[in-house]
Amino acid sequence: MSNRNRELLYLIVVGLLTATGFASVYIADQSRISGGSLAYALFFFALFLAAHLVARFAVPHADPYVLPIAALLAAVGVTEIYRLGPKDAFRQGTWVVIGVVVFALALLGLRRDYRVLENYKYLFGLGAIGLLFMPLLPGIGLSVNGSRLWVHFGPLRFQPGELGKIALIVFLAAYLREKREVLAVGRLKDWGPLLVIWGMAMLVLFATDDLGSGLLFYGIFLGMLYVATARIAFIAAGVGLFLAGSVAVYQTTPHVRERVLNWIQPWTTHKIFCPLSGAPALRQDCQSYQEVQSLYSIAHGGLGGTGLGSGTFLNASGGQIIPDLNTDFIYSALAQELGLIGVAGLLLVYMVFTLRGFRVAIFARDGFSKLLAAGLTFGFAFQAFIIVGGILRVIPLTGITLPLVSYGGSSILANFLVLAGLMLVSNRANAELAGAT
Repeated sequence: MSNRNRELLYLIVVGLLTATGFASVYIADQSRISGGSLAYALFFFALFLAAHLVARFAVPHADPYVLPIAALLAAVGVTEIYRLGPKDAFRQGTWVVIGVVVFALALLGLRRDYRVLENYKYLFGLGAIGLLFMPLLPGIGLSVNGSRLWVHFGPLRFQPGELGKIALIVFLAAYLREKREVLAVGRLKDWGPLLVIWGMAMLVLFATDDLGSGLLFYGIFLGMLYVATARIAFIAAGVGLFLAGSVAVYQTTPHVRERVLNWIQPWTTHKIFCPLSGAPALRQDCQSYQEVQSLYSIAHGGLGGTGLGSGTFLNASGGQIIPDLNTDFIYSALAQELGLIGVAGLLLVYMVFTLRGFRVAIFARDGFSKLLAAGLTFGFAFQAFIIVGGILRVIPLTGITLPLVSYGGSSILANFLVLAGLMLVSNRANAELAGAT
């Protein structure tokens, strides 16, 4: 069976799972099957069938698994968001459509040779810096939940850092491919642009009051540096620098300090000052309310979950028990309704995507392609680890999205670009391998 036919077969399976998920949610809510709910699944399948047809034309030799895996993750996200609020599901579906269009345009525009991007590495580097600091601009920058990660143009809001992440990966892939040998030797002058990246990560952390974004960008930098040089000493030094910078930011930034305290001690037995109400309260009733309610939601799901559509997310007055449930805490909603078994399966899907992405990097023949595939894959996987690790209290909680699952247009667009990049690299590698044999 050819790669594209295998891809089509898996997309059919994803379509059936999507129809089952939507039907389960609607039955739990209305006690009957609705043709309207199944129309979501049919539209979703048709959308990814169109993506498959574009891939069949533009990248016929590409990996057959990454597109169906991305479709499955997006289906899980849209289904759970539909369960939490049909209006948000319509918006998320719209962004998935736009993401597929961007994916198709990227494949068609770069199918001849995506390596042309390497010629513009410094533009990508400057673009990454500009996008990361755009939320700090007066007039368009927004502060949400204490972090300045958003910009707005009228009613349109998005996180430019999501696209900045892609630009940063392209810059690092091109620069590290060119300088990997001299970097391994350790000449100081060649470390200049990379030290700028470290300073930028620290500045982003300090200026935006967001630990997650700084950790993500710096983690991508260290991961790609290790792939390029294979020097564990560089990574150890980089981790030390980041920890030193994080301690400094912790000392000077109340928002970051609050996140760390919520991680270390989410529950208190005595009342402390609550900045939200201005009165004494238990920490779990104030600063760490979201984290604690999220843990209760996960515990409620148990091993097998309550079932899609049967979770408890609203209080007696009709408000959400966990604020921002469909964005930062969608993993908690899934854990309650699917249980430990279900979310363990979801994490395995992320692991399979990561495995296929690194396989693409291994089989790529030129340095730029290897580093690009490795960077895109590591960024995708590390972002999933940061948000899931924060929800499970492995690390301090940060406000980033679960890739392809959480509600958010800018995240959807960025991850479809990740998908396009992996398929372009995979197509070239497999075509060259087939030609060699």
